[in-house]
Amino acid sequence: MAGEIPDLHAQERTGTGKGAARTARRNGMVPGIVFGGDADPLPINVPFNVLLKRLKKGRFKSTLFNLKVDGHDDVRVICRDVQRDVVKDLPTHLDLMRLRRTTKINLFIHVDFINEEDCPALRKGGTLTVVRNEVELIVTAGDIPESLTVDLSKVENIGDTVTISDVEIPSGAKLTITDRDFVICNVSAPSALKSADDEDEAEEETAEVPTIGEEDEAEGSEG
Repeated sequence: MAGEIPDLHAQERTGTGKGAARTARRNGMVPGIVFGGDADPLPINVPFNVLLKRLKKGRFKSTLFNLKVDGHDDVRVICRDVQRDVVKDLPTHLDLMRLRRTTKINLFIHVDFINEEDCPALRKGGTLTVVRNEVELIVTAGDIPESLTVDLSKVENIGDTVTISDVEIPSGAKLTITDRDFVICNVSAPSALKSADDEDEAEEETAEVPTIGEEDEAEGSEG
């Protein structure tokens, strides 16, 4: 999640219950509720197309949003549930939770790769392969890091790998995965070079294994 917290625009929903929810859906909206944060629940409507686009983008339930509702102060929220139509699998209702600045939440934080032009392994002809462009962290809602940084100038050789232990985790944040040192990226040999190496290995193996005719000739000469 790089840069500013994304806005999520909604309208205050007048009326509650199934009737108001059906009316909202007929008008191209998805009804929802905002709760928590020592404030009364706020019924809202979110444009269907906007919500569907956000859902297709992925990570909706682990993305922090700045909720904007006319007549109300902006508030940071995170999705706690999206109900879907059992047949069409389309969103029919969502629950958003207000967050205090001290609230701990799990978020996927974007990984920035810097100094690519100064990377010794890449200058030797290697190819950068990104395994993870975001990492899930436990962060404080009021102090969310903009990104994690991988300095490629420190990657010396083709075949070297950068793991999460090589990445500085911002103060106050914690990894959700702590039982393994997972890979962030690596620098591999170019595919053309790999193919050439494979061909060389195959030729060497072929040269080392005599054919049946050669074995017979060798046995005949020994006899």
